[in-house]
Amino acid sequence: MGDVVSSHLDEGRREVITARTRGVMKEFSDVYEQQYAVALFNSVRFEIEGGGGPQSQLLHRKDPLAGRSIFSGSLFQYLEENRKWRNRFVSVPNSYTIILYESKAAHERGLHPRGNINCAGYKVLTSMEEYIELINTSLPGVKAKVGSHPFIKCATQFPLVLWHPYARHHYFCVTTEKEQKKWHAVLQDCVRHSNNGLSEDCTVQTPAFTDSVRLHRQAKGHYGTWDMMCGAPPQILANLVMETLHPELRSAIAPRLRGKMQQRQRHWMLISDALYKQVLSQTTSQYEALAEACEAQKAPLDGGLRTDMDQIIASKEHVSSKIRALVMPKAEQLLRTNVQPYISSILEALMEPTSRGFSEVREVFFSELVEISKNSLNRDGKDKLGDHMDRLSMLALHPVKMQSCYEKVEQLNLEGLQQRFDVASPSVFVSRAQILMGEQMDNAVYTFEQLLNQSLETQGEDDMCKTIQRCQDRVLKKYDYDSSTVRKKFFREALLQIIIPYMLQQLSPSCSPELPRFKELIFEDFARFLLVENLFEEVVLQCVSKDIMMAVKEAAVQRRHNLYRDSIILTNSDPNLHLLGETPQVDWAAKFGGDEPEGPAGGGGGGVGSEGGGSGSRRRQVVSMIQLDGIPLPFESCLEVPGVELIPEEDSEASEGMEEDRGEDEEDQGPQQDPKSPDSVTGIRDLINPVVKLALPVSEEGPGDMTNGTEPTTGTITWEDGEQEEVTHVTTTVEDVPRTSPPRDKTPPQEVVQQPVEQEAGEEHQEEAAAVDAVEAIEMAKQEDHSERVAEGGAEEPDCEPSPPLASDCSSHSDSGFQSPASTGPDEGEPQPITNGLDAEDKVLDPVEVEVVLA
Repeated sequence: MGDVVSSHLDEGRREVITARTRGVMKEFSDVYEQQYAVALFNSVRFEIEGGGGPQSQLLHRKDPLAGRSIFSGSLFQYLEENRKWRNRFVSVPNSYTIILYESKAAHERGLHPRGNINCAGYKVLTSMEEYIELINTSLPGVKAKVGSHPFIKCATQFPLVLWHPYARHHYFCVTTEKEQKKWHAVLQDCVRHSNNGLSEDCTVQTPAFTDSVRLHRQAKGHYGTWDMMCGAPPQILANLVMETLHPELRSAIAPRLRGKMQQRQRHWMLISDALYKQVLSQTTSQYEALAEACEAQKAPLDGGLRTDMDQIIASKEHVSSKIRALVMPKAEQLLRTNVQPYISSILEALMEPTSRGFSEVREVFFSELVEISKNSLNRDGKDKLGDHMDRLSMLALHPVKMQSCYEKVEQLNLEGLQQRFDVASPSVFVSRAQILMGEQMDNAVYTFEQLLNQSLETQGEDDMCKTIQRCQDRVLKKYDYDSSTVRKKFFREALLQIIIPYMLQQLSPSCSPELPRFKELIFEDFARFLLVENLFEEVVLQCVSKDIMMAVKEAAVQRRHNLYRDSIILTNSDPNLHLLGETPQVDWAAKFGGDEPEGPAGGGGGGVGSEGGGSGSRRRQVVSMIQLDGIPLPFESCLEVPGVELIPEEDSEASEGMEEDRGEDEEDQGPQQDPKSPDSVTGIRDLINPVVKLALPVSEEGPGDMTNGTEPTTGTITWEDGEQEEVTHVTTTVEDVPRTSPPRDKTPPQEVVQQPVEQEAGEEHQEEAAAVDAVEAIEMAKQEDHSERVAEGGAEEPDCEPSPPLASDCSSHSDSGFQSPASTGPDEGEPQPITNGLDAEDKVLDPVEVEVVLA
């Protein structure tokens, strides 16, 4: 398809794209240089004056993913080059970049990967119907008919599609629904963390960049939230360029595309991907140059700020008062009429799903601590405690275990408010809430680890359960307070993100023309740090903030939201706790001698993965997996994620540690066969014609009458549940055993083995006389005594159980006095006696093996 891309993106058009990208970056650079100085002033002022919100009660882990990878496994990938599906080994390192390898061996040997995917801006789809709806919007006027198929045919019925509005789409398939759910959670986590590409630790670059993007879009008339604020700065800038360039080129190129509908859609996606790659390469290089130039000016700017900080603040207050006099009357009128009536509705829509999500985080954390307490009560040992704590330390980073928490927030719905306040999508707020939930979970886990480690060092390990309980109670109280603080801050920020752009859009036409005259009031030396546009926005922000703060305070009074009132402050409730934050992270596996992972990306929970990029370094993996050697999976798909009930994070009834231990034990025992799924012809025949092997006595006077052989016969056998089955063949095997038999009341059970027997038509006419003799001998033995139990054999469950339809088919046969050898007596659990009621004489008989073939 290279000719399609090259023909529509020729050299002339590529030069146009380059010029357009350079123009957008020039406009953005001018804004960024101004906002960088403003952000530096705000950062230095905050550093000098201090302040901030309530102090966090939980400890913060500096690098949660140090030495860990997220996930690895195999799945099918669709290759557009040859339109075929190929098995690929996928590794997700701690950078959340999806790295594709030819095989698991290539990954372990550190070979060069086949490709990698940065998930910023992508959307994870689990059905082709969703995908068809999205690609139908890619080309205007080109719509697929109802029920039409896309241009690819999935290898299985469980697809996973990574969709992007501009970049290349990626198609994967797995073989089971459980695999699909697990991979879906992992891919969503990759998208979530890749979208969160702006570090909050950068107190100058990040606010300067976000304000520059917002002001640039506002200059083009785009107010409100933007759902493509995804990824690192170069990716966001590429999205900014594509926002206007993409529809223009689509309008120019789409009419020239030829072929069927699916072919035109496919060609346009290839062209769009090539266009996006060209734009991204340019924004990357130009932003790096811009960031370096601004960082070079940081030192002299910082020195001037600290020297003249008081004068700059005084000048800012003076100009702000003048702007406030102009803007406040208009802003207050707009606020009363068009904003205040909707604040409570917006807040309620935000609070319900967000509070449920944070409550679910608390429940998941609490359930994990309950499992650890159970471990201490059961006295499973220090090694088990080390395993449990090692898994707990990765809880916040585990996308499968955290999925139930994330799903609560995904129910956030702002329908009805989006059009009024120009909210593109609630996904911006959903992603932010999910990131905060993960951070709170990790803070709670890390705090519990440090408190437990300190308690064990000072108090010893004698009463482990009480120690765990005390640490648990302390951490849950701190989590309740911190989660309330984080949620209230999130609600205030979300309301500002929704309301402020709307206010600015309504006020700018009347206020913006008046702003340039305020520049004369600012000294030239301070002009870099004080911009009238920023001061105008701050005035509007101050006008709205009071109403937002009041609405959040009123919501905190309602108990159903589980929010602390602002009057409750726990600043110094546990001053010694924060001293633990400086201690290194606890290595529980080394401390308690937990099991060390045995191989890369395999084994039980906390297995070893390898970081992508062919580094070959062994890393502990966050998402636990169990792979049983010897269990074949269709198409060798997802070798690391078996589609069975052995994935510990999906088992809500049994503890994860027990599941993993069971999986490792089965792995040591070798291949396991599914007893309900016979693979051999003999096994299938055995289900159709079940065979029961019995040990029966023969008379002392005439043992020579019994001969080895198989005779056809007629009769029925009655099982314990009353169902009857027909007997077609009897195979007799005579064996000599010692005369001495054990006491009758303590007869040891004999093993009943079920063996396959082929039924041949010719056997119905052979050895008929011997079969009749065998049946008569059995009936005589059955008749001799009703009161004594002389059966020497017990019963054992057969290896292969008959299917339910067979039982119903056999229930119509008549009863001839036989009863199942597997049935037990009412008192001692012994086999039922086999008698025929013909003779009342008691005799001690020798055992004879008789195989009864059931029709």
